Amino acid sequence: MKNFTFLWLLCLSMLGYSQESIDLSYYLPQDVTYNSNIPTPKDILGFQVGEWHASHDKIVHYMQVLADKSDRITLENRGTTYEGRPLILLTITSPENHNHIDQIREDHLKLSDVSKSNEMKTDQMPLVVYQGFSIHGNEASGANAALLVAYYLAAAQGKEMDDLLKNTIILFDPAFNPDGIQRFSTWVNMHKNQQITTNPDDREYKESWPGGRTNHYWFDMNRDWLVCQLPESQARIKSFHQWKPNILTDHHEMGTNSTFFFQPGIPSRTHPLTPELNQKLTAKIGTFHAKALDKIGSLYYTEESYDDFYYGKGSTFPDVNGGIGILFEQASSRGHAQESVNGVLTFPFTIRNQFTAALSTLAAGKSMRNELLNYQRNFYIEAKKEVSKDKQKAIVFGDPFDRAKTFEFAKMLKRQHIKFNKLRNNLTINGKTFTEADSYIIPSDQPNYRMIKAMFEKRTTFKDSLFYDVSAWTLPLAFDLNYGYVNTTASIGEEVEDLHFPTGIVTEKSDYAYVFEWDEYYTPKAVYQILAKGLRAKVATVPFEVEGKTFDYGSILIPIQNQNMDASAIYTFLSGIAKSTGVNITGVKTGLTKGTSLGSNNFKILSKPNIAVLVGDGITYADAGEIWHVLDTRYEIPVTKIEASRLGSVDLSKYTTLIIPSTSGNNLNEATSNIKDFVQNGGILIGYKNALRWMNTHNFLSIKFNKSTVKNKDVNFANRSNLQGAQRIGGAIFEAKFDLSHPIAYGYNDDKIALFRNSTLFIEADSTNYMHPLQYTNNPLLSGYVSKENLKTLKNTLPFVTKSMGRGQVIGFTDNTNFRAFWYGTNKLMMNAIFFGKTM
Repeated sequence: MKNFTFLWLLCLSMLGYSQESIDLSYYLPQDVTYNSNIPTPKDILGFQVGEWHASHDKIVHYMQVLADKSDRITLENRGTTYEGRPLILLTITSPENHNHIDQIREDHLKLSDVSKSNEMKTDQMPLVVYQGFSIHGNEASGANAALLVAYYLAAAQGKEMDDLLKNTIILFDPAFNPDGIQRFSTWVNMHKNQQITTNPDDREYKESWPGGRTNHYWFDMNRDWLVCQLPESQARIKSFHQWKPNILTDHHEMGTNSTFFFQPGIPSRTHPLTPELNQKLTAKIGTFHAKALDKIGSLYYTEESYDDFYYGKGSTFPDVNGGIGILFEQASSRGHAQESVNGVLTFPFTIRNQFTAALSTLAAGKSMRNELLNYQRNFYIEAKKEVSKDKQKAIVFGDPFDRAKTFEFAKMLKRQHIKFNKLRNNLTINGKTFTEADSYIIPSDQPNYRMIKAMFEKRTTFKDSLFYDVSAWTLPLAFDLNYGYVNTTASIGEEVEDLHFPTGIVTEKSDYAYVFEWDEYYTPKAVYQILAKGLRAKVATVPFEVEGKTFDYGSILIPIQNQNMDASAIYTFLSGIAKSTGVNITGVKTGLTKGTSLGSNNFKILSKPNIAVLVGDGITYADAGEIWHVLDTRYEIPVTKIEASRLGSVDLSKYTTLIIPSTSGNNLNEATSNIKDFVQNGGILIGYKNALRWMNTHNFLSIKFNKSTVKNKDVNFANRSNLQGAQRIGGAIFEAKFDLSHPIAYGYNDDKIALFRNSTLFIEADSTNYMHPLQYTNNPLLSGYVSKENLKTLKNTLPFVTKSMGRGQVIGFTDNTNFRAFWYGTNKLMMNAIFFGKTM
């Protein structure tokens, strides 16, 4: 009977939780008065904060109302997301500061200019604090707390508030991820019960794929701060550099059974470029969080679990820019109320903790204002001293074969306010030639010196073997871009102020044929447009020379005869493509060449790709999103996204290419025969990462996987997880060698390439060398952490495999060729598989 009673009571607790009426007093300090002319969130939203999940449009509407009603707030729209939602930013300070806001900003920026910073009287300057919420859309307590923080800053009255606003410029970003917030709020609100269900099994707490964490293309935007490839990040980074805030806070959520975390993170996992004082100041700010959370009785922890290593995260990016980045992680209700090991975790409770931490940040900033301003000034003074000691006075970068990729790299530098110059003269560094026309040079002597170091450094030794995120991101390697260091400033030309896309040209009108190489980054975009227009195009499988100009493997031929357009129309059409893609197109008058004639069978006909990408349950959403993004936004190639659960009933004959992102493949078993029919009838099947195991099991590929052997003796129980974690490859960079004659290498001009890897999928090489056009070298580690065991196993293994099946081709990549939208250097591997798979 006792057991029955216990189970009955347990079921009652799991089935329902009555959400009591929430009052603002639950959240707000009661030791101040509030301006009755400022509407509360409930006045505008129609419900109390925490009763429902506020959608992004409602958050924006409330912020607009506050900006209209309060002379403490101005609002700007900095652009839109992929789904067209506004990227708003509030500037909150005293009315007097608003009257001089431009001068305050200019003065604040002088702290990062060593020629002017000593003139600034920091005891008379306001602190700049950037507060941002919910960069992961399904971590909603942050954005909902932002409603309350904004109200508090607009309506609270008294001397304490007046002093805070006088001495602080608050850059308030209430919704880092508008599209994700909208998606998640819709999900939880549409599944909310009147009698709130706290059972974690309820559908409210089980988002459908891909969930609300990401933006439109399923990117985790908290990895994009350094590389800035997404519109949300670009708007945010522009605001950052317009102000260079002293503190930036990033409000997140974590597992339901946790409590509350604030930085510092694990000390041994701090990037070496981050000053030690940064962590001390972070810890000092943490005492304000502890005091505030103690006051409301909330549990918390610090200096555990999280780190400050990768500068692409919001809480770490400020650390290499003279500020203090702070991560908050609140245990998530992932809905309105959910059972946890700490009792029922309610949405209002999570909001209150986030609200409390936002206010404690401002309290810390107010108290430490002079200390933090001086730290920022000294950060750049110390960086200047490091410049004078650095023997490397500049970095040269460029690619004479791919001007568009060089442009995209330079554009990224521009977004981060890194200055670069024209090259005064041609240079040869480590056997690589850099020309004035195709290269740039980055002087070391500039304010963002430390960020330059962070972007370009290679690092293979570490204090710790565990990482919360990637351990390497060397950006010129990611772009497959030639670069080198010089120890003199003699080659530095004039600074590049205006950056322009390197448009291509058609050399002359031809009545015979046009030829162009596959080297440029946007060449796949050009070829797709040509094929979509109905023009016939071919790819050269051997090099050749025509009219004194040489063309490499993978060059594209467009004959004039028997096309659906006349010669003049083709010329006009190709001229537009050359201009928009940066591809130079050569008009030729003859098919007589050195090497192989233009009419030879060594030119293979190309078909317009019709691409399907598998999505849905079981598919890694980030990998799928990266594929979708690069095809859709960069190469402008339409993509059909097919639910994996439907694949068995889909007519695949209409597609040329089927891409399977990383997956266990369990969701594909029923579709095996349909996929085999597709390939055998001439389709190209491309699989990524774990999908290769499924493809091997079902005989699409014939490969042997290797596995590392780890000796775990002398490891005690407490350190077992550290041993296991050290065997992960969280994200490092490795060298592979090319067979440049193979179609997978078309468009590449170096027989070595840097590959990003975050898996322990190792494919053994056999003795058939020509089947190994891409293979890891014997000493593959370029940058990042990898255990000795994994490095030994990785040597000479295969990142790429391919096999003919019927009239089709199966292609597999062990590594992500499209990682986080910034790994430009390997995007072409996927494009080669798509366009030239049938020739492999």
